[in-house]
Amino acid sequence: MKDGQPSAIYLKDYQVPAFLIDKTELTFDLDESVTIVTSRLHMRRNPESKFRTSPLILDGGEDVKLIALAMDDYQLPPEEYRIQNHQIIITATADQFILTCETLIEPQNNTRLEGLYRSSSMFCTQCEAEGFRHITYYLDRPDVMSVFTTTIMADADKYPVLLSNGNEISRELNEDGKTVAVWHDPFPKPAYLFALVAGNLEVLEDTFVTQSNRTVELKIFTESHNIDKVDYSMDALKRSMKWDEEKYGREYDLDIFMIVAVDDFNMGAMENKGLNVFNSSCLLASPKTTTDDGYQRVEAVVAHEYFHNWSGNRVTCRDWFQLSLKEGFTVFRDQQFSSDMNSPVVKRIEDVSFLKTAQFAEDAGPMSHPVRPASFIEISNFYTLTIYEKGAEIVRMIHTLLGEALFRKGSDLYFDRHDGHAVTCDDFVQAMQDASGIDLSQFKRWYSQAGTPRLTVTGDYDKSAKTYKLTVSQMTPTTSNQPTKLPLFMPIRVGLLDTKGQALTVELDGESKTNHVLTLSKSEQVFEFFNVDEAPIPSLLRGFSAPVKLSYDYTVEQLAVLMSSDEDGFNRWSAAQELAVRELNALITQAKRNEPLSIESQLLVGFKHLLSDESLDKSMVSLILNLPSQAYLSEISDEVDPQAIKQARTYLKQLIAKALEQEFADCYERNNIALDYLPNAEQISQRQLKNVALSYWNESGSIAAKKAVLSQYHSADNMTDQFSALSIAVNTDHDDSTSMLEQFYDQWSHEALVVNKWLMLRAAQETEHGLEQIKALMSHNAFDLKNPNKVRAVLGGLGNSVSTFHDESGSGYAFLADQIIVLNKRNPQLASRLCTPLTRWRKMKPALSVLMQQQLERILMEELSKDVFEVVSKSLA
Repeated sequence: MKDGQPSAIYLKDYQVPAFLIDKTELTFDLDESVTIVTSRLHMRRNPESKFRTSPLILDGGEDVKLIALAMDDYQLPPEEYRIQNHQIIITATADQFILTCETLIEPQNNTRLEGLYRSSSMFCTQCEAEGFRHITYYLDRPDVMSVFTTTIMADADKYPVLLSNGNEISRELNEDGKTVAVWHDPFPKPAYLFALVAGNLEVLEDTFVTQSNRTVELKIFTESHNIDKVDYSMDALKRSMKWDEEKYGREYDLDIFMIVAVDDFNMGAMENKGLNVFNSSCLLASPKTTTDDGYQRVEAVVAHEYFHNWSGNRVTCRDWFQLSLKEGFTVFRDQQFSSDMNSPVVKRIEDVSFLKTAQFAEDAGPMSHPVRPASFIEISNFYTLTIYEKGAEIVRMIHTLLGEALFRKGSDLYFDRHDGHAVTCDDFVQAMQDASGIDLSQFKRWYSQAGTPRLTVTGDYDKSAKTYKLTVSQMTPTTSNQPTKLPLFMPIRVGLLDTKGQALTVELDGESKTNHVLTLSKSEQVFEFFNVDEAPIPSLLRGFSAPVKLSYDYTVEQLAVLMSSDEDGFNRWSAAQELAVRELNALITQAKRNEPLSIESQLLVGFKHLLSDESLDKSMVSLILNLPSQAYLSEISDEVDPQAIKQARTYLKQLIAKALEQEFADCYERNNIALDYLPNAEQISQRQLKNVALSYWNESGSIAAKKAVLSQYHSADNMTDQFSALSIAVNTDHDDSTSMLEQFYDQWSHEALVVNKWLMLRAAQETEHGLEQIKALMSHNAFDLKNPNKVRAVLGGLGNSVSTFHDESGSGYAFLADQIIVLNKRNPQLASRLCTPLTRWRKMKPALSVLMQQQLERILMEELSKDVFEVVSKSLA
């Protein structure tokens, strides 16, 4: 970095704000060239602050131009305040006053997509975490909560829809031909929850009657060409509202709830009070343009943002170090919802698979941090999988330890105790402890310790005493700034099986049952089971009851029993994954040595049984049939050789495909049933298994399978089947893959979200001239550097292409670094997230590691945003 290094912010330095804002009155005069923002802040000194004479310091952004500043009715001359580091500093203030601030901003030039900006023809906002300061000067911190009234003025013809938080209290046409709309939100909120949208939009309307018999208006806004794609989102919203009332007793509190779809958005969606703003990819859905995965993502994100109304809005976080207070809890809630709407086992497998692949890698990488970080340079970098996914696992452990009834009692106490306040992770745990009577003081270490704990388990059976002892030890590897790790408190759900896979009823702590929860709190503990009639096979960590890496010396035969018979569906999948990992690791070693690949796969018997048993959950079967991903195998490798991993996966899949060719063909035909498309659990599972079977069948080299791929592509009446067939063809060099790609684009060039899928598939394609193809895609009419979804599609696809990204010349790494440098100036949030593949350089084989490191060092030589500097500098430290 050319200039001085950005400084870190530390949790230990937290102080309550010196000032509070009781009321915030905002006026926006929107225009295509400039927007004038006027704020009237009803302020007073905070009686809880010990700094009684502190100056008033308001946060601003580099693109905010101050026009006028007044305290009460007095216009402050420049000598009575100063602007320094984008902050206004006023030394002399009364204890209570109204500060009026007029600023000028240019939303059309805002490429960072924070604050107020334009997307297509509409104005919209994104204020979390610190976007509000790019609109006007403010106390931009989550513990300053204020009641907002927002006035929006805009051309009546161009912007007939004017929206903000709360309820609309007036609307009129002024003499300048502008609509003037006034919105009032009666619930205090921090500035990060502020929202504004103005545009020429269509709306889908509905209502919801709450448990107290209040009628709430529901409105989803989109651009006109997308209004036919939000029916499913409306249905998901209504189901979310009903579920939250029944599961958590949480009723919606305003008269109206609104969602707006926006094409240009850095995140997935934002829970602004009463006015959620969504990335269009998380809201729009139709059978012809959206895959089953897309439908499930829409359902989950709509639920997540709605659930934030209580776990994030009514009760929010005191400071950004507590971000998981709202995000971890709300992810857990949306996971519960999705489980109830679909298959709980499948949902759990999908969530854990993502956690073990991506979050565990984050825990082991340079950006490793606790769920409650001790410091940060740029808060946007901490919207991480650790905060969200691991944070959700921490809440899940509390749920497991307390049980359903006590957890509900704890959540009720938490909401009642802290409604309208900004609080901490400790406050959440304390409410759970107070409601349940269970001591969770040691459990709080999960929030402050970084890294993934490792459990080592051994078993000892005493035939004469009919006892079985499980010895469980835990350790967490050292991480940056945390050389010492203390034992964690966690639940370990276990069961015991006989050699035929039948569940054993055994006694532990005076209770006889087939499923037990062990509570681990020491570095090593022994748990003794009684009345065990034979040497058991332990089914450990059922449902993935704690986010840990587990080591137990299973035999191949024991894993086969667990895969075929365990009553815990998650552990059936886990056993299959472990078998596959063992075989793949052997093949990877052969590939690294340039030896011919060869193995006798133990998966064949289990896979054959799965394919023939029609009583099983089809989605679960399809997940078990999927081999561990390239990313997961990389995460668990001590030294990553991408080409060797790719060769091993390809070989094993083809071996299984050829050995079970008929079984896969039969499975495909059984499930290839024409039905009117519905995104329900039954149909999704059928399509999922059908397409996994087709993928394997095609890998066998069967001419009939290749014809089936082509036939499914052309006859499909839904995007799931069409895109699955296209992906299979592209990833296996199908004879017709080129013509299929061209036809697909021609068919869907008018649908931006479908085109994004095409961009990613093309970018990830393994070809001899991959980098040239990536460059061509970035020059394609379908690509737009200003749109984060399109950037993620192409550069995310690049990262998934082993031959292109990991080319031995380093050209893939250099190209990604080039794009990071460009985006650093345009959209720092997006640029910092694109650094992730390069940050894993220490795990790569030496030849690639050096090339990655060189690109990080090259990036660091640039004049960097805080976002990119933090990630790159920590990666090289």
